[in-house]
Amino acid sequence: MIGVFVAVAAGGTAGCLLRFTTANWINSHWPQHFNIATLLVNIVGCLLIGYFYGLFLLRPDIPLELRAGLLVGFLGGLTTFSSFSLDTLRLLESGQLLLAFGYVALSVFGGLLATWAGLSLTKL
Repeated sequence: MIGVFVAVAAGGTAGCLLRFTTANWINSHWPQHFNIATLLVNIVGCLLIGYFYGLFLLRPDIPLELRAGLLVGFLGGLTTFSSFSLDTLRLLESGQLLLAFGYVALSVFGGLLATWAGLSLTKL
């Protein structure tokens, strides 16, 4: 079981660092669009979780350490629905109601669509 904990911790570290790097890069290039980084990692994370989930269903022989490290660790560290909530509140507080509701709709429905697409990739 210690191997699973190490895999989740390592994956989580990598996912958090990728999220942090993505946010810094987006903010340095487009500071007025601070929410794009969170949207991007959430959509990519949803695509990847769908893909890996489907892959792991097809390949149950893949070690638990790898499955947990990727799904719980890396993707758990990468995707950021707590940041999503804060970004939405910031948009609402700044009076950007239409942008806030568009951001919520695109995040939720885009995430669901990307998860479905990732899962579908495993059926090709």
